[in-house]
Amino acid sequence: MEKIIRFATKKINVQWINAGSLNGSRPVLVFLHEALGSIIQWKSFPQDLCVSLNLPGLVIERSGHGKSSVLSGERDYTYLHHYADETIEVLREVLIPEQKIILAGHSDGGSIALILGGKGLKNLLAVVTIAAHTFVENETLTGIHPAIEASKIGKLNGLYKIHKEKTEALFYAWANTWLSPGFRSWDIRNEIQDFKQPVLAVQGLND
Repeated sequence: MEKIIRFATKKINVQWINAGSLNGSRPVLVFLHEALGSIIQWKSFPQDLCVSLNLPGLVIERSGHGKSSVLSGERDYTYLHHYADETIEVLREVLIPEQKIILAGHSDGGSIALILGGKGLKNLLAVVTIAAHTFVENETLTGIHPAIEASKIGKLNGLYKIHKEKTEALFYAWANTWLSPGFRSWDIRNEIQDFKQPVLAVQGLND
């Protein structure tokens, strides 16, 4: 079940899974998508995982993505921290203030999950990351240039079906931020070195 949550000047689209099992005894799996992701791009993974574990789930679509609000302002090297502070923490306080949670994040979403864990997010039990970033790697930057070229010749049109009029702003906010000289020093390893919760970090050979 998808639902638009409005707070301040934003609207954030979320999807509840197994909402009938939402109670104080079971933790909630909170899913955080990748840099150009959305709820729909997770496909059936959140549903399948929540059903197999018999847990409620909450899938969050950050601003600039899918059915959520458009991006506002320019991104800088703090944009992942901004999402952590201004979106995820606020939504947790509004939707599941007393629930224990497990964060499951892919790529940018994994980085946000680690940032939140490093800050000591209330009621956080554990973190699962899939191809999370903790610093700027040359392999990541190398992969952005072909994506820009593909965008110019229409090979990323599938994103328009998901993000619609927000697509170009979202794509170049991601690409330009990561390629900017000021972002080269982005590094969260010191922030998460004293991480207290269990972490399952999934990293592929080509990530």
